Amino acid sequence: MRYNLDFKNTFDETLLFWIERFLHSKITTLSSRNVKNKEILNSAMRELRGGIKSIEQLKVLSKKVRNDGLIGINTYANPLIKLFYYLKGFGFASMKEIDEEILKDFIAISCSQLSPASKRNHRIAIIGFFGYIDKQNEDDENKSYIFNIELKNIGDIRGKSGEKLPSFMNENELNKFINGINLFPFSEKTICRNQLVIKLILYTGIRVSEALNLKYKDISSDGDNFIIQVKGKGNKPRIVMILKRHIEYLLEGWNLQRNKFGLKSEYIFCNLKDKPLTQAYVSRNVEKILAYAGIRKEKNGAHMLRHSFATLLYRKSLDLVLVQEALGHSSIATSRIYTHFDTSRLSKTTSIINNLTK
Repeated sequence: MRYNLDFKNTFDETLLFWIERFLHSKITTLSSRNVKNKEILNSAMRELRGGIKSIEQLKVLSKKVRNDGLIGINTYANPLIKLFYYLKGFGFASMKEIDEEILKDFIAISCSQLSPASKRNHRIAIIGFFGYIDKQNEDDENKSYIFNIELKNIGDIRGKSGEKLPSFMNENELNKFINGINLFPFSEKTICRNQLVIKLILYTGIRVSEALNLKYKDISSDGDNFIIQVKGKGNKPRIVMILKRHIEYLLEGWNLQRNKFGLKSEYIFCNLKDKPLTQAYVSRNVEKILAYAGIRKEKNGAHMLRHSFATLLYRKSLDLVLVQEALGHSSIATSRIYTHFDTSRLSKTTSIINNLTK
């Protein structure tokens, strides 16, 4: 069904309506394989059919759906929620007052502190949003208003050449961090679970989402190691290994706590209400441990543990293919960023220039 471009009584109501409709259309295209509770997704789909009354309600809904496993929703919801607040301040009377220059200004302002990858995501979300409106709006004469938003040549949002190198911990910091995991005063009820999930990410380099989607059937024993079957991006399977001595006692301790509280979740990592843990919760715990251990980084989230694992793996092995396989990168080009941290290779440049000066 098509709608008049200015379908509602006010600009704010109309913009919220189009965002609601667009997100509904995107949810139907995103993979729901990792969704833990299908009813949450079904409920969200129903709300996104005219049930959204405010942008705050939309924020809560998108967060709920993302925490339930539909991670891709953030790529579209977050930029459009920010765009709503930005355009709200203009006092527009019609959607037709939005043009490409206003959207370029929005990206320049709202993405000034973001990475090039995040800027690209904002650009993709906005182009997709207005492209959707182009196809779905129709007036009484069966004509459509076309925005034709392209957002070309916006700063450094294309390509990866301008991206910052990721934050990571060196060996000394890793030792301090591991000591921090062991000593941080977690609650007795959750200490084994919290230490287990963080060590699992740190020692294997798996993504936080991959850890939170693990089930008991995904872990098997192989001598001194655990073999863990992981489903990565695009549901591509891979195998990672971890020495039993790092997590076996934590796995057993968490199983005792699960039994004590009668938890039945099929996922290893759940809260005491039997609901899956969220990535935000894991990242908050990582940040607490970093502060406890006196480690300061530009980015302190749990994903930094993956970068630390990959950096150390490359430094010790000098094997880029091994890094690619361990991290589940589809292209070795993605893994190549970790060669920037190989100081032994870089040190050769000092000897070369030194010989020149001699």
